[in-house]
Amino acid sequence: MYAVIKTGGKQYRVQAGDLLVVEKLDGEPGAEVAFGDVLMLGDGETVTVGAPVVDGASVSATLIETRKGEKVKIFKKIRRQGYRRTKGHRQLESVLRVTAVAGAGKTDKWDGTVDLTPKALLDARARGLKHVAAALEAAQAPAPAPKKAKAAKPAKAEAAAEAAPEAAEAAPKPKKAAPKKAAAKSDDAAE
Repeated sequence: MYAVIKTGGKQYRVQAGDLLVVEKLDGEPGAEVAFGDVLMLGDGETVTVGAPVVDGASVSATLIETRKGEKVKIFKKIRRQGYRRTKGHRQLESVLRVTAVAGAGKTDKWDGTVDLTPKALLDARARGLKHVAAALEAAQAPAPAPKKAKAAKPAKAEAAAEAAPEAAEAAPKPKKAAPKKAAAKSDDAAE
């Protein structure tokens, strides 16, 4: 079973389980998105065309990520005048996994699990960029809860005063500088 939906001023033919890249939609990764603008439903030889939408039909999807798309270059030139301008633009887009198509008394569901791994992380892993992949994974991980400060500030000051002599003993002593080579040569010449 497939459906033709309209979102962001464009039309998409989708089935359950499809990966779909559309104009930016609101929501966090993992959020459920429902499309009510189903223009057409198809099931084998049976096709239902809406006027303008099919009544009772809907498409459900899970939002995987919102990212910037490929760069589009805008280049302006007036020949023989020395006028050249270049600009670039990256449109925001959302990546969705279609989980269900429902309509005409039937429902087609996808049985798989939705992987919320963003494309930037997959690309970094594929290229073998371990440091970039580690940074992206760290950015995705939830931040640890901040530790609460102790209420007794004078106790901290007393502990610091007691630890100061111990810290002074544990601190490394500065090393003496080595004699300069020029001075060593002049001493050899004097002998």
